Amino acid sequence: MAVTPPVCDFGWKAPGFVLSGTDGKNWSLDDIRGPKGTLIMFICNHCPYVLAIMDRLLRDAAALQAAGIGVAAISANDADAYPDDSFINMLRMSREKHFSFPYLYDETQEVARAYGAACTPDFFGFNAQDELQYRGRLDASGRNPGPTDARRELFEAMMLVVETGQGPREQVASMGCSIKWKV
Repeated sequence: MAVTPPVCDFGWKAPGFVLSGTDGKNWSLDDIRGPKGTLIMFICNHCPYVLAIMDRLLRDAAALQAAGIGVAAISANDADAYPDDSFINMLRMSREKHFSFPYLYDETQEVARAYGAACTPDFFGFNAQDELQYRGRLDASGRNPGPTDARRELFEAMMLVVETGQGPREQVASMGCSIKWKV
């Protein structure tokens, strides 16, 4: 079932957290934060919307990291109901795809709830003061990859944050599979 999250609540402060990563380390928001801002991405292993943008997501995350944006991905899906999203499969995906950022497991789903994550992918772009500046989509892709020349909306928005500390006022919400909440 496709879900669209709410629009950006400019200035909303990033909640702190500590989560286990596929690299064997525990990561906090302080560990991830970049000097120019932070991008928290809620993704999972099985969602066709995430899989459709994976190569572009990896490209843009690496470019944003080079520009001073700290990046992390979080999976919060109920792995008992969706075994493809288990920690061992997260580990496999992060290794196979050579993630340049920590891939974190929110087993209790507390972090996803604190952020108000609605779907995968769901992007939260913060400035250097941890104030939300972007809650939009990566690009025009959906369940299938968009055109190769699709505008890089997330990348452009976060580069604006790098330059000005503020995100664009016009944003198109992400769309994806609902977070698989535990019952």
